[in-house]
Amino acid sequence: MRQEQEETVAPSVRLRPVREADLAMFRRFLTEPGLIGLDWTGFRDAQEPARRFAADGYLGAENSRLIVEAGPEQDAVGFVGWHATGYGVAKFWEIGIALLPEWRGQGIGWRAQAMLCDYLFTHTPAERIQAGTHPENAAEQRSLEKAGFRLEGVMRSVEFRAGRWRDGWLYSRLRSDPAPE
Repeated sequence: MRQEQEETVAPSVRLRPVREADLAMFRRFLTEPGLIGLDWTGFRDAQEPARRFAADGYLGAENSRLIVEAGPEQDAVGFVGWHATGYGVAKFWEIGIALLPEWRGQGIGWRAQAMLCDYLFTHTPAERIQAGTHPENAAEQRSLEKAGFRLEGVMRSVEFRAGRWRDGWLYSRLRSDPAPE
């Protein structure tokens, strides 16, 4: 007897500006231990998201966020963010992503990060976009590679987390790198 295999279809993904209703999710990431995964750095000011939203709607010149929507109902499942960094006059973007746990592992993260890169390369003159992750975060490493990033190397003792200094892995995508399919 032949078993039928289910075809897994990734949920549709889109990015949009932050809305006031999204602030509750941001507060959860700041106040629920473990919700953000390895990036938990302790409790943070739960009122900060409202202040930031009131200031610029999370669309600032030096750092910004967009909401990741996915699924048939286009649920808010997390966010992507970027901030300016660089050396001297050479500025580029560093990006990050946070998805709610129930939406991880479905192909949403790499698609959202690829979409964010396309957005930034289209609307800013940046030549480089970089992202860091934890050596033990194999899922994010695969996600970045699917989104067109290349591993550049290890950043030694770059992060203080869970009581000690830890290494990070640095990835980058250049404007001239091929976009993912």
